[in-house]
Amino acid sequence: MTTTGIRLHAPAPGWSISADVVVVGSGVAGLTAALRCEAAGLHTVVVTKARLDDGSTRWAQGGIAAALGEGDTPEQHLDDTLVAGVGLCDEDAVRLLVTEGPDAVRRLIETGARFDESSEGDLELTREGGHHRRRIAHAGGDATGAEISRALVEAVRARGMRTVENALVLDLLTDAEGRTAGVTLHVMGEGRHDGVGAVHAPNVVLATGGMGQVFSATTNPSVSTGDGVALALRAGAEVSDLEFVQFHPTVLFLGPDAEGQQPLVSEAVRGEGAHLIDADGVRFMVGQHELAELAPRDIVAKGILRRMQEQDAEHMYLDGRHFGAEMWEHRFPTILAACRAHGIDPVTAPVPVAPAAHYASGGVRTDSHGRTTVPGLYACGEVACTGVHGANRLASNSLLEGLVYAERIAADIAANGLHTRVPQPVEHPEVPEHPLQTPQARFAIQRIMTGGAGVLRSAGSLAKAADQLQRLHTDAREALAENGRTAEAGVATWEATNLLCVARALVAAALLREETRGCHWREDHPERDDTAWRRHIVVTLNPDRTLAVHTTDTTDFPPTLPTQALQEQ
Repeated sequence: MTTTGIRLHAPAPGWSISADVVVVGSGVAGLTAALRCEAAGLHTVVVTKARLDDGSTRWAQGGIAAALGEGDTPEQHLDDTLVAGVGLCDEDAVRLLVTEGPDAVRRLIETGARFDESSEGDLELTREGGHHRRRIAHAGGDATGAEISRALVEAVRARGMRTVENALVLDLLTDAEGRTAGVTLHVMGEGRHDGVGAVHAPNVVLATGGMGQVFSATTNPSVSTGDGVALALRAGAEVSDLEFVQFHPTVLFLGPDAEGQQPLVSEAVRGEGAHLIDADGVRFMVGQHELAELAPRDIVAKGILRRMQEQDAEHMYLDGRHFGAEMWEHRFPTILAACRAHGIDPVTAPVPVAPAAHYASGGVRTDSHGRTTVPGLYACGEVACTGVHGANRLASNSLLEGLVYAERIAADIAANGLHTRVPQPVEHPEVPEHPLQTPQARFAIQRIMTGGAGVLRSAGSLAKAADQLQRLHTDAREALAENGRTAEAGVATWEATNLLCVARALVAAALLREETRGCHWREDHPERDDTAWRRHIVVTLNPDRTLAVHTTDTTDFPPTLPTQALQEQ
């Protein structure tokens, strides 16, 4: 196992606790992994960046996809997922997802999640983009994530599980053999401990969510700063497919200068029959794809952007006026309230929408048990790249992926015996202090990424973005060399430094992939190229902080050898 030796500049841990497993994150993936580990008799600690119920899961509106309806089958769900992934899905990973998914959802219901039901008591299912059947279970109309989060948080609290809230994870601890030995973290605000501390554990599960805050406009909450991917890169893990960032087609348009988290208008609105129209009322997606507005998200986002370009418009419209007030109030109360809060009433007027950064299909590379290339380090949910999503995630597969792979991780940890080993973290050889970015760099990174690596990309825009990001990195390094000090360590500087790390990796991958596939759209290479590019791009961080980028030989990922070798010992 090769470690980079790179660590965020931070005070030494002033306190520590020990566990068999530490789970970082409190969305559906993190809390499911924690509950299953605890149920297997493993002493489990949950670390989360805000409060337990503030994970990204609670923002999910549409629902969770699984073959639960009459006439639907896992094979049909697999087919839809493979089509959306545009030739880059790991078929075995998808088959695990769709086969184990229905029972995983039933176990979620047994945990306490209450999904919407028909008058006959059956699950009420809807359709979303890319699905040929109604297979999306939802709760509270359009508040599925909030209900799942509620149920899992209540279950965690009922079990009296140890949690550390308001804690930003910093770096992975490893032992003398390079195996996982826990994490360092900084507790802020009203957390249980003060300042920097450590959780010593032989198993670490990253469930830190996405990195949408790397762009100016996103549906992700402010805490989604790529902390898990950045930690994994510093720890020597492989990350993959970062170039495939899904831009949700229908995000409420709040003006050309709007930044930060933007209100999502769920795909389920289109699933129930809303239409995309331009300012003249023309349904421009008809004829572009057999599913029109319900085509996979990359196709709809491109359709919207093309029409915007043709008409020199800042947005398009989503028309659900034919729903009537009763349906809006019953089926989409959250979206209705968000629109009205911004002065738009979808009952009487079309809703202005435009694409915004939504979901990272790539992340920390794992195998079918959630194991990364670092022994003892697991990943699940949006931070992970399991191979399920390929070049474009199928709508509502994300909650299911977090659920299924979290259960698989817990089963693997319970079976492999690592919890019997008391980890002994070791200090790594002295390396130069890692320069931290200033808090203001966060906004510079977002502007660079939105301008150069957004929905529309080219060699020129990506090269410019790479140069600008490198300048931020170089400036901080030179300031450190000249002044002997870096930006003051703290949450804002750590987050900005993590954002720069993942932004550089994303741009490097996007610059290398010279084709258009899924949600990676290269204007200078508008066609899909299966001969050269039906393979994955893998990024690692070198000890000198440069990036190593290479492609796989085939569509298959190589095994996560270090972890698998560990299993055989």
